[in-house]
Amino acid sequence: MKLKFHHIIIREIRKVLGKKREEPLSRYEMAKGTLVVKRVFWNTIRNILFMTLGIFSAGFGLRGFLIPNGLIDGGVTGISLLISRETELPVSILLVIINLPFVLLGFRQISKIFAIKSIIAIAVLALVVASVQFPVVTNDKLLVAVFGGFFLGAGIGLTIRGGSVIDGTEILAIALSRKRSVSVGDFILVFNIIIFSIAAYLLSIEVALYSILTYLAASKTIDFILEGIEEFTGVTIISPYSKEIAQMIKEKMRRGLTIYSGKRGYGKGGENPNATDIIFTVVTRLEITRLTGEIEKIDPNSFIVMQSIKDTRGGMVRKRPLSHE
Repeated sequence: MKLKFHHIIIREIRKVLGKKREEPLSRYEMAKGTLVVKRVFWNTIRNILFMTLGIFSAGFGLRGFLIPNGLIDGGVTGISLLISRETELPVSILLVIINLPFVLLGFRQISKIFAIKSIIAIAVLALVVASVQFPVVTNDKLLVAVFGGFFLGAGIGLTIRGGSVIDGTEILAIALSRKRSVSVGDFILVFNIIIFSIAAYLLSIEVALYSILTYLAASKTIDFILEGIEEFTGVTIISPYSKEIAQMIKEKMRRGLTIYSGKRGYGKGGENPNATDIIFTVVTRLEITRLTGEIEKIDPNSFIVMQSIKDTRGGMVRKRPLSHE
């Protein structure tokens, strides 16, 4: 058994490194390939966990809040809920049927793996909605709209973090944005306005208004999950005291940084041939005040530029541990 598992690992390493079956592997290639295979394995486990949590969260939002109280959401999920309420067809079947064209579009526009994972996620969600008996938490329309939207949005966001979708609206939006001069956000907005307008006509204005609240809660939850909790900010600092500022960021703030080489003096004075260091670092929004305060102590006239960052990967974004020297 161990020998067979070893052969599987070697085969995967060769595949990762692009090596043919008969080519020998050096120690370095074995170590590098093993590290890559481990990362792929743990990323796969993480994605499965995200998708599982997302499916059950969305199922709880639908069965525990929205479906028993007759509210809908935006996107494909909203269309499924609306048709189910008008025709009494099972929501689980409608989720699969209506999402299928969007997933096939994702096969062409994004990737084969993405489409396969999305089909599995949608099928499992349909199974969960059809078979798992979630408790009906409340009949208060306001609580249903807010918390139903929260759990549904959490489910959509987690499945996206896992590399798939359970609502195909964004796939269509991405496809159309590549062919037309319309942004993804604008298309989703118009798409949902049409859904809620139909809901107001078929159901009632009150139901449509509560459903809009559900959609807002869901979309904010999706943004929260996809963009992260900490909300990082990129900070660029230009100052003649760059060495002192860089030392402060490393020692006091315990953050990583990158230093670029640039030139100063464009404008009336012309170009200054002397090079200057440009510091770039990433902090959370809670650390911005402290960072700017420390910079002002060193150089009150320093030039600081800040921009929002949705997410980060790698590098030294988290705080460095304190030195024990």
